[in-house]
Amino acid sequence: MSTSTPTGPASGPAVRPHPLSAAAAERRTRAVDQVPHGLLVGGAWRETVETFVVSDPATGETLAQVADGTPDDAVAALDAAAAAQDDWAATDPRERAEILRRAFDLLQERSESVATVMTAEMGKPYAEAQAEVSYGGEFLRWFSEEAVRIAGRWSTAPTGGTRLLTMKQPVGPTYAITPWNFPLAMGTRKIAPALAAGCTIVLKPAGATPLTSLLLGQILLDAGLPPGVLGIITSSSSSAVTAPLLADPRLRKLTFTGSTEVGRALLEQSAAQVLRTSMELGGNAPFVVCADADLEAAVDGAMTAKMRNVGEACTAANRFLVHADLAEDFSRALAERMSALVPGHGLDEHTTLGPLIDDDAVAKAHELIEDATRAGARIAAGGRALDGDGSFLGATVLTDVPASARILTEEVFAPVAPITTFTDDDAAIAAANDTEYGLVSYVFTTNLSRAIRYAERLDAGMVGVNQGVVSNPAAPFGGVKQSGLGREGGLEGIEEYLETKYVGLKL
Repeated sequence: MSTSTPTGPASGPAVRPHPLSAAAAERRTRAVDQVPHGLLVGGAWRETVETFVVSDPATGETLAQVADGTPDDAVAALDAAAAAQDDWAATDPRERAEILRRAFDLLQERSESVATVMTAEMGKPYAEAQAEVSYGGEFLRWFSEEAVRIAGRWSTAPTGGTRLLTMKQPVGPTYAITPWNFPLAMGTRKIAPALAAGCTIVLKPAGATPLTSLLLGQILLDAGLPPGVLGIITSSSSSAVTAPLLADPRLRKLTFTGSTEVGRALLEQSAAQVLRTSMELGGNAPFVVCADADLEAAVDGAMTAKMRNVGEACTAANRFLVHADLAEDFSRALAERMSALVPGHGLDEHTTLGPLIDDDAVAKAHELIEDATRAGARIAAGGRALDGDGSFLGATVLTDVPASARILTEEVFAPVAPITTFTDDDAAIAAANDTEYGLVSYVFTTNLSRAIRYAERLDAGMVGVNQGVVSNPAAPFGGVKQSGLGREGGLEGIEEYLETKYVGLKL
């Protein structure tokens, strides 16, 4: 991060992140060298004339140059997917399941190299990357088990004489767009249910972090996935390769994870072909600490909900609503924990705070911090960009944040925790729901009745009670309001890739 970046008010001296050691750099190089750098089309890796650079956000160094796909390349991937669709839909559910299970096993065998590549291109500490390999792999295992449980129903019409048969069939060729912050899990969360349901799929990974997705593609090929069933198009221009696919009548579904702004635009483009859509969009999660909460558990939960993935998660706690009786102790304890995080390259074993994805992300977070402090907020920890290479921001705690501060209404993809207070549950719930988003909410309380009241009244697709992580492959992930449409994971996840057909049988 350039030292010319404005630092503004801050708590404590600037800290220089730990550099990447020579041994870790060599390990990074070995892992990146294993990654295919082409496009996956028709079961083969295809080179392109143009390439684009993938960089390490902790150092700014170039990691690799990957194929820069064109609209024609995207259409070629859809050609292959459309050609493979009927055969893949007719493949025995058990065979589809076995391929997914073999992919799960291969991912575990290659977890070290996958986690290393993920840390290198995204920046998260290696331990978190390993955790994502475990989490992302579970979607392959979960949906391998769901592939053989797709079922319809049989009933008698109320008027008699006719039997009502419903059957589930794959939606058809699918286009998936994934973000940079969870480059493995966002891929497996879309690819696994599509394949289990009998859909072919074309994946467009984020330009900042395509390497992990390319590794995943190779794993699925090695697991025996037939040619054309999965295509991967890397490109420096998502809009350029997306437009012709959304306009193609052969495409039947779009699944997207990313910002609400982009999601709205994609929904408009999808309307022309009346595509099935799944949208996992932005969040502005409230984290409510009630007066009867276990303070230590609440601080532990806050660290998890805020600092997972360096704060770069749609599920990250963005607004901390703390009962006035606990606010001082909670703020002090959280500031101490945040200040103790060690910034550095994610492949350094001591690192607990990785970089943000790029300098623009640091600048945006800093802008929100400055806006809050101008409005009267106080910095209890962090508050500044860190000197040296890479896109680093110190872990930040803001207290006394006024309602007018932008940081309470805008999604904060950064390690920044703004704290406000409340004295009444109704007021806390109203404040928590005062947002256009509704992905996840967190509440900490030792009172079961209060927990249930909060869970029922919070406008969110997911609620974490006394825990800072809600994501689980066996649970339906998704939001309400402008946080999206549809669900990923759980029993509901495969339904997003299935159509219901009704057959009336006259006896």
